[in-house]
Amino acid sequence: MFAVIKTGGKQYLVSPEDKIKIEKIDKKEGGEITFSHVLLLEKNKKLEIGNPKVKGAKVIAKVLQQGRGKKVVILKQKPKKRYQLKKGHRQPFTEIEIIKIENGNQSLRSL
Repeated sequence: MFAVIKTGGKQYLVSPEDKIKIEKIDKKEGGEITFSHVLLLEKNKKLEIGNPKVKGAKVIAKVLQQGRGKKVVILKQKPKKRYQLKKGHRQPFTEIEIIKIENGNQSLRSL
């Protein structure tokens, strides 16, 4: 079973026991998050596509850690003008583990 969820303006393909890094969500480590914006759901080789989301479907995940990604360095330069600019950026993220995917009354729990 797998699902496609939307969070932080991005889409993620998830299945139970997956660990993924998503855009930062304000939850403490060890807390649970419920994603109700499920775009696609597959169970027993039957595909259910939402319009725009699947009704009654939700994905429950556990927050593993809050962190910041690797530094990205931005360099700007204009030739012959003595202009140089160097900036750095570290994107915050939330690492989560998918616990279960629910479709209305039916659910699949990770073992």
